[in-house]
Amino acid sequence: MAITILQVQDAAFRVGVSLTELQAAQLVRFRDLLVEWNARFNLTAITDDAAILTRHFADSLTVLRVIDQEPQNEAHSVPPLARSGFTLLDVGSGAGLPGIPLKIARPGLDMTLMDSTGKKVAFCQAVISDLQLTGLRTVQGRAEEAARQAPYRERFDAVIARAVAPLPTLVEYLLPFARLGGLCVAMKGSDARAEAAQAARAIRILGGELQAVQDVTLPGLPDRRALVVIRKARPTPPAYPRQGGKPRRSPLVG
Repeated sequence: MAITILQVQDAAFRVGVSLTELQAAQLVRFRDLLVEWNARFNLTAITDDAAILTRHFADSLTVLRVIDQEPQNEAHSVPPLARSGFTLLDVGSGAGLPGIPLKIARPGLDMTLMDSTGKKVAFCQAVISDLQLTGLRTVQGRAEEAARQAPYRERFDAVIARAVAPLPTLVEYLLPFARLGGLCVAMKGSDARAEAAQAARAIRILGGELQAVQDVTLPGLPDRRALVVIRKARPTPPAYPRQGGKPRRSPLVG
């Protein structure tokens, strides 16, 4: 039996997010499309409804505890929950997680989903079309290449990623996309603080400052998670991100 609107609303409520019936219904439909496409294309290993509720939907929505608290600035003159045009990039979005649940919960976000795999980008585009989501677009490409292109470099208010790479590598993917004063949010597991310590040199070189490591608890799950929040304090030097797989092979540690 598929998940219900009430189950989606309850899972969101337990991580501090209120969803309307329409928003919850959109997530139910997202679940249906995910299961349907996954039977053909192996988009995700998580297909059990209980796990989709917690490990996909609730987990994605935890990012709002950072995004919703972002202060106003010259570009955003209305309260965070009501404002439109707050630009958010989901790097390595895969099957649209966390980006699509965030967009559904906060329709005013100006959201971009980026992934290098064509079938995953095609799935996200199908969800956008099916749910008639506006202000949400897809980009197929590698982060270390796209971050050198003018439409994307230092353009976003917030850049997020989930389960993409260890943090010393990940910050080289994320920070070049963030505008000055913007945020990078890395969704991590129980070793988040150790990863943040490992990434200290990379964060500094790439123009960031570690702002917080926020613990996250998901309903019914014992494992610990955290959001690593990095503020973009200085422009990223032109040499970064390095290309040819160097961020993975030779991360900026030590």
